[in-house]
Order: sequence, then structure tokens, then C-alpha cells
Amino acid sequence: MLKILDSAVPVACWSCSVAHNDATLFCPHCSKIQPPPGGDFFSVFGLKPCLNLDLMGLEHEFHRLSRKLHPDRFARSGEHEREWSLADTALLNDAYRTLKDPIHRTEYLLKLHGAEIGEEHAGKDRKGKVDTSRVPADLLEEVFDLNMQLEEMRMARKMGEEDPALQVSLEQAKRKFDGLLDEVDDELRAEWKKWDEGDAGVRSGAQKTMVALLDRRRYLSNLVRDVTETLGD
Repeated sequence: MLKILDSAVPVACWSCSVAHNDATLFCPHCSKIQPPPGGDFFSVFGLKPCLNLDLMGLEHEFHRLSRKLHPDRFARSGEHEREWSLADTALLNDAYRTLKDPIHRTEYLLKLHGAEIGEEHAGKDRKGKVDTSRVPADLLEEVFDLNMQLEEMRMARKMGEEDPALQVSLEQAKRKFDGLLDEVDDELRAEWKKWDEGDAGVRSGAQKTMVALLDRRRYLSNLVRDVTETLGD
């Protein structure tokens, strides 16, 4: 079941003046559409911020709200209501895209709590080159060898040559890094429960662990992308 948010900042409906929370898209008293709500993506769906979500429930609520917000329903309404239907729909779509994806949802929630997550933590510098100071220690030697192989493959391709042995080696490396990505995802899911159910101390530890795992995951994703792109050239 979806965990419904049970409290928010009260505001007055523009139409009936009855107070309601500022996270809702429609007035619960008169059912009139409301301006784009404040708060976060979870509040758009009336959810408490958490990592283990009922995805089927989320999808059902998304479609229900999408139908209610459809601009065709407001074709004969006032200008503000027509504008709000478009703005609320855009917000709903952004919120759904973020929350339905487990990695985006994790990154989003941690950022809400002040975590620094971004491409600068992906193991590459601002020019897109590998920053060895951020390479996970257990992968340092493999990453060095991989980058040498990738450069050899690129040079061979430019010269119109093929190296079957190098091709096989890169395909094996990709399978290994894909497997490491799966391991990271399993570890992330194990931390979700700690975050959702733990106290402040437990959450603090879970946040640090998840930030480190996301950093590792992003780095591994970049490696898989580079190998895939090189093999596909």
C-alpha cells in the first residue's frame, strides 16, 4: 500500500476558501484544481518520503491524476485553471519519472536531505577523463588495464583493423562490470529498509553508505558505457 502523507502546510482554496494542505493538486472540499503545490515529488502523490514504494500503487495514482489534470477537462475553465492544468501535469510527469526509477528515487531523496550527488562524483574529471583519485581502490588496476585496451581498440578501428582477442577481453570486462552493477543495486536495496524504518542515527549511516554506493554505481556505469560504445564503433 502507498504510505500517504498525513500532514502538510494548510492553505486556503482559491475557489471555496476552505483550508487544505499545500501538497494537493485538487481541493478536497470543492474539487477545484489548485496551483502547482510546494514541497517535494513525494508530496505530489500524497506520499511520505521513503525508498520502498508500492510501484503499482504509484502508477495507478499517476494515471488517475493524469486523467483529472488533462487539459481537455479545462477547455472551458478560466485562464488560471487552464494554466494550472498544464503546470500540474508537467510537475506530475516529472515526479512520476523520478519516483518510479529506483536509482533516481534514491538520488532524489538523498539530495533532499543534503547529500552531494552528481557527475563530479562519478570518477571522472570535468573534462570527462578518468580521475584516478576517485577510482574505487579495488578496481584501480583493472580500470588502468581496461583504459589501455579501450585505447588500443579505438586505434585499431581507426586503422581499419580488427583484434578478436581484444574484442573478447573487452566483452568479458563488460560482463564483469555489469555483474558489479547488479551487486551495487542489491546493496542499495538493503539500505532502503534501514532508511525507511531507522531512527536519525541509522538513517545517517544509511545515507553515507548509499552515497558511496551511488558513487560506485555511477563510476561502473561510465565504464560499461565506454566499453559498449567502443565495441559498437
